[in-house]
Amino acid sequence: MTSTDIKKKYEEMAEAGMKRLHPDKPKLIFGYGTCGLAAGCGCLVDVAKELKGVDHVTSHVGCIGLCHIEPLVDVQLPGMPRVTYASVDQEKLKVIIEKHLKGGQPVKELAYAQLATELSVIKKGAINYQKKYDGIPTYQELPFFKKQMRIALRNCGIIDPESLEEYMARGGYRAAYKALHGMTPEEVIEDVTVSNIRGRGGAGFPTGTKWGFCRGSKGDVKYLICNADEGDPGAYANRAVLEGDPHSIIEGMVIGAYAMGATKGYIYVRAEYPLAVQRLRLAIKQARQHCILGTNIMGTDFSFDISIFEGAGAFVCGEETALIASIEGKRGEPRPRPPFPAVSGVFGKPTNINNVETLATIPMILQRGGYWFASIGTERSKGTKVFSLVGKIKRSGLVEVPMGISLGVIIHEMGGGMLDDKGFKAVQTGGPSGGCIPENFLETEIDYESLKKLGSIMGSGGMVALDEDTCMVDVAKFFLNFTSSESCGKCTPCRVGGKRMLDILDKISKGTGKKEDLVTLEHLAIQVRDASLCALGGTSPNPVLTTLRYFRNEYEEHIEKGGCKNTCKKRGASKVAAPSAAGKAPKKTDVPKKGVSK
Repeated sequence: MTSTDIKKKYEEMAEAGMKRLHPDKPKLIFGYGTCGLAAGCGCLVDVAKELKGVDHVTSHVGCIGLCHIEPLVDVQLPGMPRVTYASVDQEKLKVIIEKHLKGGQPVKELAYAQLATELSVIKKGAINYQKKYDGIPTYQELPFFKKQMRIALRNCGIIDPESLEEYMARGGYRAAYKALHGMTPEEVIEDVTVSNIRGRGGAGFPTGTKWGFCRGSKGDVKYLICNADEGDPGAYANRAVLEGDPHSIIEGMVIGAYAMGATKGYIYVRAEYPLAVQRLRLAIKQARQHCILGTNIMGTDFSFDISIFEGAGAFVCGEETALIASIEGKRGEPRPRPPFPAVSGVFGKPTNINNVETLATIPMILQRGGYWFASIGTERSKGTKVFSLVGKIKRSGLVEVPMGISLGVIIHEMGGGMLDDKGFKAVQTGGPSGGCIPENFLETEIDYESLKKLGSIMGSGGMVALDEDTCMVDVAKFFLNFTSSESCGKCTPCRVGGKRMLDILDKISKGTGKKEDLVTLEHLAIQVRDASLCALGGTSPNPVLTTLRYFRNEYEEHIEKGGCKNTCKKRGASKVAAPSAAGKAPKKTDVPKKGVSK
């Protein structure tokens, strides 16, 4: 097919996608991400399959971010906005079907919100209904969405992730077509460089610079890898994009591969994400069928294809050199750099690795321009960032916000504050390698530099809210237990230093520690941070260092009194009694010895 024929074909597919998104008959939509399925959406789908008496269509979408009120079911009547119903069970579903899908009137006492206007920054295929329902708030009126700016999450919860047509209806693959037919590789890299997007996987290295390194490397074969090895406890932003909008990853990879001259791509994804893997496989198959992947893609002389590599769950494989070793069939262990992957990566060939969120954002940068993206955020941290908001918070879920928004806005406005109206104590950002930030820093603007100054990191977007009942010694121990157990063991500082720190924390948490242990613990943490081979070891002391920095009094209380008043009520932990007036010894905390299972 010629490029003209392909362009016409894509336009026809986009038109078909618009008809799927806005059909001329009633539409029943299920939130069919992992969070929805875990909450019981599968049972609701089974009920809907028995539906009779109304001509309608049924659709599945990924997670829109409202994880705290799953399962979600939407009803969309022709010409009217989608109405979302939350925490739906089988009895509620029957009422919704009878009154709204069949009867044509929303069940206002059950309705959560209506999706009347676009949530994201897209222009092509944007949602914009002139008519709205009275008495039902719009998504933009919800505190959870009011300050969001959705770029990476632009299609999540909106399109059927298994429909290439719906992705195209909302501007999908237009950026890839523009790059391949109207831009040189250097112009693509320049646009990405101008945007100043930094890697969303945690390191925050400028993506345009990284692409330029790989472009300039010599090699008969080059590789582009999507790092989807999301392993942080409490983080699931990458999973949501993979499940809800897999074609955005493929399009980002096509653009990047063209810019760098890569001909082979890998998506390194956790085997623990079966739904994501399933939808990625289907999306890759669809892309091959329609000249988006394979030989001479989109009617050009450029060829590029993608394979899926399922990781076995080792947290260290999120580090790029360990990931490369895993793809090569070796044990997932980091190696010293240089040489950097841009020079010698997979099988010794020039290789570039980008995170899921980074690649999902690239098509919008090409569509709207690098200067547009650079106009969002702070001076050094541009664009938006997706956070997985979890912990002792009222409204847990996925949020995408402009860089520069404060931690307090996310926690108290978007998240609704602490469960049971308890006091806020700290927020842990950046996964197990991040730090714990206390309440007096909640007005801090979120960007890479500000979080680093506080002793934390951006990471892949985990954000765990901790309330007043949390014991910070146990928090540090929990996360260090995780990173210590996930150490590959290759370098001594991480392998031995992490275990030694954990031993000291265990003593302190049980009330048998001594004051000098705090000096040793801090010294060890700094040594492990500065001498470890890779970022896993280099950042694993962050929970220890930040809790020592901001909550040292709790460590001292454990040492002096055998426990603290703010003990965790975690799985397997018993509450530590505060010292009585009579001076009786408090009970010691029995903290679980095992970390998070992977």
